[in-house]
Amino acid sequence: MRRILSLAIALTLFQPLARARTLENVQKSGTLIVATNGTFAPFSYYEKLKLSGFEIDLIEALASELKVKVEWKIIPFDNTLIGLNQNRYDLVIASHGITDERAKIVEFTKPYYCSSAVIMSRQGGPRARTELRGKALGAQVGTTYINYLKAIEGHGEIKTFKSETDTLMALSGGRVEAMIGDRVAALVLLKSRPELKLQIGETLLVEHIAMAIQKGNTSLVEAINKSLQTLQKNGTYTKISTKYFGEDIRCK
Repeated sequence: MRRILSLAIALTLFQPLARARTLENVQKSGTLIVATNGTFAPFSYYEKLKLSGFEIDLIEALASELKVKVEWKIIPFDNTLIGLNQNRYDLVIASHGITDERAKIVEFTKPYYCSSAVIMSRQGGPRARTELRGKALGAQVGTTYINYLKAIEGHGEIKTFKSETDTLMALSGGRVEAMIGDRVAALVLLKSRPELKLQIGETLLVEHIAMAIQKGNTSLVEAINKSLQTLQKNGTYTKISTKYFGEDIRCK
């Protein structure tokens, strides 16, 4: 997704408190500790009591390549990168878009998928940027989407919500007239929840989405990149992606 904190906050909160576990440390322990949000279907979510989703299956496959098990940590999105640099886990997979600002505080892996930010509204509502003037707009707190909404000339009130699900519910309930959402997730939502009567509008930006690892932990970054490349070559990535999206969503 497209989530970001200001650099000012980053500089004060993201200083590593402990040395990151290297690839050797992870393999010696036999466990890769991974943080995710768990509220962003179909990427990471709970299906009954089971943690499921594209990102979950992908990490499990990557861990298998590294010959380790996965220990999951469910963290509120706003705290994922902070906890990473406090050495609470080894890796974050939570649909973080690569930005220059984030790259100053974490290491990014190679992108594991590409998507775009799109306008979403109820049927008959605004679909283009030019139609958002004076409209109440919504986005998930801590995301890059908020900056894009603020840049829209003449926009109305901007409301933020704890999760993308909460934002979607606010949209379907009429609390906001439009929102910015992830295109891939939106396509799945429109197919699975037609009763919400939502529509996808103009694409505002394209994003490269990557996993985050503590700054300087190059051995783990390189191992994850190598394993990801293997999964993309041997068909495992395509199988996982098709399971959730009906297509391969890797960056072309």
